[in-house]
Amino acid sequence: MPGSARKFFTSSQQESIKQAILDAELDTSGEIRVHIERKHKGGSVMERAAAVFQLLGMDKTAQRNGVLFYLAVENRSFAILGDEGINNAVPDDFWEEVKMIMINQFREGNFTEGLVQGILETGRQLKKHFPYLKNDINELPDEISFRDN
Repeated sequence: MPGSARKFFTSSQQESIKQAILDAELDTSGEIRVHIERKHKGGSVMERAAAVFQLLGMDKTAQRNGVLFYLAVENRSFAILGDEGINNAVPDDFWEEVKMIMINQFREGNFTEGLVQGILETGRQLKKHFPYLKNDINELPDEISFRDN
């Protein structure tokens, strides 16, 4: 396992993930971020994802339609966290379905593909519930964020 979160994905894989974010956000006002940490300490992965969600300012989007994909590589855990706007719009089992898409790829060692598929599926829901409007701005960076803790 690489010693840092930044090295978990190659530069090419990171570009594929960023391109998936750009493609998923193309026709929606929704915002998607990916945050990768070496490991999370204490508490649940969801608690850590919620803390990162706030640290990244994802709770401040105009329509509360941000979605965070959080990965803790050494813990072999991940979480998907949507803000209240998107959570109120998608079916109750939506995040579980996205999680299963990702897990099926992750089990085969296809971490990039799993993340890309999860992002693109999320983008389809965002597009349905939060279509792009001509005055939309990109409220959050599309870059992957990292933390080597």
